Amino acid sequence: MRWEAIDAVEADTTPLTLATIGDLPGHGRSCVFWEVDPDTSNGPHLDSAFEKEAWLSMVMLDWGPCGRIAWEEDSVVGYALYAPPALLPYAHRFPTGQASTDAILLTQLTSRAGPAGALDAGRDTVLLDAVVGDLIRRGVRAVEAFGYRAPATLGPGDHAFDPFDLVRGVPESAGPDCTCSRCMIPAVSLTAWGFEEVAPHNLFPRFRLELGRDLGWKAEVEAALESLPVADQAASTTRGGGSPFVTARAGGDPGCGSPADMVAPRA
Repeated sequence: MRWEAIDAVEADTTPLTLATIGDLPGHGRSCVFWEVDPDTSNGPHLDSAFEKEAWLSMVMLDWGPCGRIAWEEDSVVGYALYAPPALLPYAHRFPTGQASTDAILLTQLTSRAGPAGALDAGRDTVLLDAVVGDLIRRGVRAVEAFGYRAPATLGPGDHAFDPFDLVRGVPESAGPDCTCSRCMIPAVSLTAWGFEEVAPHNLFPRFRLELGRDLGWKAEVEAALESLPVADQAASTTRGGGSPFVTARAGGDPGCGSPADMVAPRA
């Protein structure tokens, strides 16, 4: 199944930067579910908000942008975080790990109510569209994610893995709301977005989304158009009949076409 962007959604996205860390909403600002290894942390004495900012700063300086923030008017309506698996201490704790070395790990993608007070599922696809576009521009081959399914009937061999091991050691300052169901992406969402389940598990399956190698040109063209003066850009984005053939996103953040275009065709 492929996922497609919903054009009606008015949300725009911007890269997460050192200057916009403070814009992460609510739980996202201090959640250290993925970023702190409980075996090496200071336990309840850990300042989770400080550790979150320190981790984000380290990743941005060493690897580059690792998140997107979705906006509707002046309100934050969602965010996504992603990074190389080696920079995510919790990633090695899953029974379906390790993540592939050629992939970037998508750890969180969540949306919240906008100014009108309503949730819109289309914001998730807008965020994922922006994440995929960023990674294609950077030459990434695939995105992987650990999904979460609520515990049901354990299968053979699964009884040895206690899902609560994933949140033991998370500092008290992170709050009791730091749980698998809140800090992980639902498996059903990853399936709906077109990810393939490559490491099955009844609780923590690992998913993968291949990124087409020949699709980076779209992002390069749109980035070039963004650097042109407005008049030149308007002239460059129309053909003889006046219909646009390449469009750039508002807010100075070029997109990469529809998400369905960016997913490599499956055999």
